[in-house]
Amino acid sequence: MEFFPYRPREHQTDFVEAVDRVMRKGGHIVLESGTGTGKIVCALTAAVQTAQAQGKKVVYLTRTNSQQRQVILELRRLNEKRQVFGMGLQGRQSTCPLFRRDPDLKEGSSEELSKLCAEKKKRTVAGKDGGCRFYESVMSTNFQEIEEHCHKTLPTVEEFVAYCDSRDLCAYELSKELMENATVVTAPYPYMFVPFARRAFLDNLNVAETDLIVIIDEAHNLPDYARDILSADMSRRFFSLVRKEADDYGDPEVLEGVSIMDLVDELEKLLAAALEEYLIDDDGLIPPGFLQEGLLQAFTTTSRTLKIMANALMTHGEIIRESKKEQGRLPRSYIHSLGALINFWLNLDEEYYVRLVVGGDNPRFEAYCLDPSLACAFFHDCHASLHMSGTLVPLYEYRDSIGLPKDAVMRTFPSPFPNANRMVLYVEDVTTKFEEMALDEEILGRMVEHTISLCNVIDRNTVVFFPSYSLMDRFLGDGAVRRIHKPVLLEERGMPQAELMDTVSRFKQASAKGSVLFAVMGGRISEGIDFPDKELEMAILVGIPFPKPTAKHRALLHYYEVKFGKGWEYTVKVPAARKMMQAIGRLIRTENDVGAAVILDKRAKQFADRIELKESQSVPNDVLNFFKAHGR
Repeated sequence: MEFFPYRPREHQTDFVEAVDRVMRKGGHIVLESGTGTGKIVCALTAAVQTAQAQGKKVVYLTRTNSQQRQVILELRRLNEKRQVFGMGLQGRQSTCPLFRRDPDLKEGSSEELSKLCAEKKKRTVAGKDGGCRFYESVMSTNFQEIEEHCHKTLPTVEEFVAYCDSRDLCAYELSKELMENATVVTAPYPYMFVPFARRAFLDNLNVAETDLIVIIDEAHNLPDYARDILSADMSRRFFSLVRKEADDYGDPEVLEGVSIMDLVDELEKLLAAALEEYLIDDDGLIPPGFLQEGLLQAFTTTSRTLKIMANALMTHGEIIRESKKEQGRLPRSYIHSLGALINFWLNLDEEYYVRLVVGGDNPRFEAYCLDPSLACAFFHDCHASLHMSGTLVPLYEYRDSIGLPKDAVMRTFPSPFPNANRMVLYVEDVTTKFEEMALDEEILGRMVEHTISLCNVIDRNTVVFFPSYSLMDRFLGDGAVRRIHKPVLLEERGMPQAELMDTVSRFKQASAKGSVLFAVMGGRISEGIDFPDKELEMAILVGIPFPKPTAKHRALLHYYEVKFGKGWEYTVKVPAARKMMQAIGRLIRTENDVGAAVILDKRAKQFADRIELKESQSVPNDVLNFFKAHGR
């Protein structure tokens, strides 16, 4: 604690010392730390102590840009006590001035932008047309001056981008030069979890994985993220893009007598057949050999020839990518992607993947990874790692899911804020359990009445959290909004970030009676936004956010049951509890906050081991009395 920049709160000394012990000897620690414990500054203090003593580098991984900013702000405070250089990284989409100015390029993947960037730099160095004026400025700039500025100010990513923009410099290229001398680098998850990005990142850091201290913030998100980056799909919309590209760039044969269009025709027929035969509600499992056997039969060929066909697609696609790169365009080829996806599909490890057909507006084949530990294997090579969140219990579930060793240290630190500042109630007369709602049509009406009564009686800013958009839609269809006597705002499906933040801002600027915001548990509002003081005083949880029993989820449950013997706990109860705790956690963000949460589902008592709650017979009265007792 020698350079901890604040007067330590309760538990902070224990937090830093626990992490410091693990990091000094090397190993892994999984830690739940409640709101107000100062996770970021405690983690940085311990990590920097070890990094500077042992010549290690700290990589602090976050999900959001706002979290990155907070890391840099806390690092500045540490720097006042003990000199330490750190910096933030974001992708080219955010920091390259050329790509930021071109909407078509901004949408490229990291690999596509890397290829295009390399081509433009090569042209710049050779003095050819089609180069990059910002990189040209980087080559001629006084790097020492920039380095001194960054060491002195420790700018956030946004501040560094503005600094570089004012000098016509590329912030992305300069960040790559600066990071080698940084003790702390904060970056988004993909920098370490996407293999292509990790290789380039470590090369720029000029460090081996064995000299890394990795910190994972908001770690409860990691298992789902890791599964998603290892999964892949082929959709009807994607097939249309392949067709268009073949129209634009030619439709060569990929097998004797079989063109790209012929292949897409068969894939679309197989998708239609899978939807017809295997789709149940949202999705359905398909036999492992369904796609392969369908193509073999259609083209009277062999498995070996299918791989040749996939490679031919990738070769033709690579020609297209190179042509686009030469023209200064995004080097994207859907034909290349199709070849890569077919290869991926043919070579799946049946132990870790399931094959699905998924319905909806854009039906697709999906290869879904069941095991997030496959993407997290690099942790075993790191010197140390810290995994932390405010909602991570049971810690052993997280440890097992991402494949940390059994000897990983596990600790919990409660919030220093008074427990009495928060009340959680539940009612017994409603549930969102599908079977009961199907048998009793009045359950939905009772949930609506509870919600309307609370919103109208309690003059406080209130967020109504739903387990799904579909249930929110049922509330809207039932006319709930018209009966609430105060402004009601909505978190809508696919809402652009700017529009979402505008909605949140309008909600926070409440009228005297408060405002109401309809949102979804597990969505951006329930996890990523703070509502201090009176910006949020009541949360209504309309049911328990148990996962929908899709084919995908049933496969995941079975996998975890076989692997750990705890399928239901790991894939049903734990995710639901975390989503609930994230939503309820929006209420208390500072030591002066006071808030009440109401869970409209009798199954809430199943979570009494995780959430301190009590049944209510008269919810509005209990909530009013709670605020009255707190002088609110």
